[in-house]
Amino acid sequence: MFSPKRLGSLGLGSDPKLAFRTQPGGIAKLAEKKEIAETDDAYWAQYVQLFDSASDVFTLVTAQDIRRALTEAPENLATLIRVISHRLFNLLTDHTFPTPQPTAIPLSMAKISSWTSNERNTTKEVLNCLRVLGRVLPVVFESEGSFEEDVFWTRPKPQVRDDDVSIGRSQPQFVIEEEEEDVAPDGNQDPGPKSGQNTSSTDDAGHVKQEELPTLAERLFECAIDLMFCCGFTLPTSIQVDHHKINYVIWDKGIGSTSAIGSTSQLDSNKTEVLRFLLIFLSRTIYHSPSTLLTQRNRYASHLVHKTPRRLVLSILCSLLNTAMDGEGSEGWSGMVDRVPYNHLILASVRKGDEGRSGLISLCLGVLCSLLDYQADEARDPTQETNTNGTLSEANSTFPTSHSNAFRYFVAKLVRFLPLPDNSYRLMRVFLSPQAPACGLRVHLDGILGILESDLTNTHNVLPGSHRPLPYILETFVFLWKMIELNKVPFFAPRYRQYIGSLISPLTQKFRAYLLESDKLLDMIAYLLCFCLENKDKPQHHGLCRALSYIMQSLSAERQFGAQLQSPMPSRVHIPAKWATLGNAGDFLIASIYSVVATTSGALNSLYPALIIAIANVAPYLKHLSVKTSTKLVQLFTAFSNPVFLLADDGHPRLVFFMLEALNGILFHQLSNNPNLVYAILRSHSVFEELGTFTLSKGLREVKRIQQMKEERAAQLAGKKPDKSTSATGTATNATKAPEKAALLQRSSEETDVALDAAERGEVARASSEVTSTRTVLTPSDQPSRPTSPDPPEPAVGARNPGLSEKARGKMRERSVSFEALDPDLERIAAQGVGRNGFIPTQEWVTSWQQGLPLDPILLTIAELLPKVTDLQKPGTRPATSSAVLEFLRSATLRHVLPPAPPVNPRRFQWSDASLVWLTSLIWGELYVRGTAPLGIWNGTNVKLFGVRHTPQPRGVGETVQNVVGGLWGSASARDSQAGTPARMSPSRSNSFPSTR
Repeated sequence: MFSPKRLGSLGLGSDPKLAFRTQPGGIAKLAEKKEIAETDDAYWAQYVQLFDSASDVFTLVTAQDIRRALTEAPENLATLIRVISHRLFNLLTDHTFPTPQPTAIPLSMAKISSWTSNERNTTKEVLNCLRVLGRVLPVVFESEGSFEEDVFWTRPKPQVRDDDVSIGRSQPQFVIEEEEEDVAPDGNQDPGPKSGQNTSSTDDAGHVKQEELPTLAERLFECAIDLMFCCGFTLPTSIQVDHHKINYVIWDKGIGSTSAIGSTSQLDSNKTEVLRFLLIFLSRTIYHSPSTLLTQRNRYASHLVHKTPRRLVLSILCSLLNTAMDGEGSEGWSGMVDRVPYNHLILASVRKGDEGRSGLISLCLGVLCSLLDYQADEARDPTQETNTNGTLSEANSTFPTSHSNAFRYFVAKLVRFLPLPDNSYRLMRVFLSPQAPACGLRVHLDGILGILESDLTNTHNVLPGSHRPLPYILETFVFLWKMIELNKVPFFAPRYRQYIGSLISPLTQKFRAYLLESDKLLDMIAYLLCFCLENKDKPQHHGLCRALSYIMQSLSAERQFGAQLQSPMPSRVHIPAKWATLGNAGDFLIASIYSVVATTSGALNSLYPALIIAIANVAPYLKHLSVKTSTKLVQLFTAFSNPVFLLADDGHPRLVFFMLEALNGILFHQLSNNPNLVYAILRSHSVFEELGTFTLSKGLREVKRIQQMKEERAAQLAGKKPDKSTSATGTATNATKAPEKAALLQRSSEETDVALDAAERGEVARASSEVTSTRTVLTPSDQPSRPTSPDPPEPAVGARNPGLSEKARGKMRERSVSFEALDPDLERIAAQGVGRNGFIPTQEWVTSWQQGLPLDPILLTIAELLPKVTDLQKPGTRPATSSAVLEFLRSATLRHVLPPAPPVNPRRFQWSDASLVWLTSLIWGELYVRGTAPLGIWNGTNVKLFGVRHTPQPRGVGETVQNVVGGLWGSASARDSQAGTPARMSPSRSNSFPSTR
């Protein structure tokens, strides 16, 4: 009944897996015996027949085993790669592949049933070929020398072949007609490969002459793509036509397909294996240093984005998109089990790395994001010129082409066609883009929102931990970012712009415009902010928070974004009660950003510029801000203008500049609609007035005062009396403070706490690499039309507006400030550096940004309205007086005081080399961490793109439940915990990123 080999798997006899690991004829032979012959079938057969799962391969064949063989017997490792690869190629053409599944049974039961079968399983052999190659590749990638080049990229000598071996390829699901992607940048026809095009020369009889044979890496890519569309392996056999088992149809309905072909848990598992193999191929990127990432190409990724035929690019792209956006709604037994609470804990030991539908979606998004992010060397997007009849709205915009990155190019081509008469609609759609259905953008948006809603619901469920949080949230947001970045404006090739550019552009809609005009924009805003709030206190997810802040900045630069902030947050989005706020979406935006800044103690310093810029971008559209929101907005300014924070880093003054821009934007454009904010500004008038006369000596005195205050508090807590000299010095310093400053500090304990949180404890940028990269991305010098501090100071309002009255000019701040000499104590504080990063402020540096701050509009507002509000306030009738003050501010006008409102000119997110490297490291850092358990794909290899810190995996509640409830199947936790789990570090905080300065 049972073969001896299967008995070993049940623990009833000798275990061949144990023998492979421990006996001389197993894995040890690969390094110990020199030049194992390719004809040693008995030895090489173990690698394709012995293993039953991916975890078997990664457990029995370790990175140390491969590295030892590469060092001591590299010829054996090369033979292993060639033998396994050719076995894979032969299996693909074998008529017995794939082995049919007897019945539709659960995946875990299928593994058990395989114990009783002694027949050859070609499906299992193909999977083991992929697994073994995936185990070997990371070690080969990390090695120095010519081994990788010799094995994977050395082209065999040409040979005469009569014909190709047919494995039954069918026609593609759709064909792209000759259109703009066929045009090379110089206007000539695209010389690259096209579907159905044969580059080999033929004789009169039709026989192929000498042709250039593909390299091993190219053949592996071709084989992997065929396996993605193999009937009976990754596609249902019901769609197979005759003997054609390779059918390039889209996996799921959505983009390019209106019907679903169906799938099973076994087919999904096979898709997962193939995608994991492709992802390992693409992971060559993580073995490049940040300094060479954009100049040293990844040959594997370059081949996929440059050499893959167009029809296959579209089939792969649409399959990945549709599968990822379809969600985890599996059917049948697997889908029912996935919906059971705590199932991820119970079945963790059974699945052993097979995560079902969740794992498939995760790999779809991982492969998709890595391809859309790839811009090294020749894959970099070229700069396109703005065309008056064309469709590029931004000067010097970059746009992908089929010659730079085919996947980015076709994602950018997706359009939604606006309603037209039937005949016109069909004509336009066929002429422009026959592969993009009108509902495509809706599929994208609904799929992304569905993933985010599901994860937020699972996290804040009534039963804590009953459902595992979705593991691919970061990839989902990165994909959203790529869609906003790439699919933004209609683009046509030069030969079409002159004729149809102006005609077609108004009839099409891209994803960015579709999102901004959709009624679900507020849903997206809510999820962006909620996930930022959810992860702000988790250092391992700070990279995600940073990406969210950049997405928010990118969207906030659009007028439609600001216009929708006047609406209330939709009730269909279940915002947790701890984050919900009264008022409109603008109130929720400001309250969320305030929470991120005020509660993270400077740990998210790199997020502050993008978040504050987002507020400044939408400021001209903010209306009816509540009292609480207005107070928080002024408190943000108070915290950023605190000398302790202001002098701690040379990049902090720009936060004050951005906050002033936000306040000015409201005063110029929405003064009468925001009386609460005007009132909050008047109450904190001394903060703005002191900033107008700020000098280094004043700032250092305030720093000294705060330091002495902290010493006194520490002494009181320790039960000791403070030193008399310290107390005397503190008293003298307090006596020199302006009365307005004392009143400000005593007015609101909440305001003081916020300032101390953001200034005292968050006085430093704790990751210099993040600050450096953020400055590179957001440097105001990259936007000459909007100079900001600490760049050359902006001209004063009065200088730009000579038509101001003499009365208004008299209320403006003085441009010449008298500087005081620093006493020895202040010089010591300045010399030691206010911040922990050792930055030493100077008076010249203070002058460079202080005189460029746009303070004049606010100071003019204070000078004009504060005396009038003071006259309205009378003791004994505070409620009535407050109402009267707000009514007065609502009807106040400053047209005769303020200069004309400047045009709205938002700050857009600007990509740079540093930001491209950061995002690549973020994506691959997440994929690396995901691969550490349970397989450990890249564990033990020398990664160069980011740093890895290994920490022991804690024994938590989840493992306890797994061991108790899932004891029937055993537990793999002991094995996994021995190697340790790398900390989920954000690559942006690793020790590799500073080299990108």
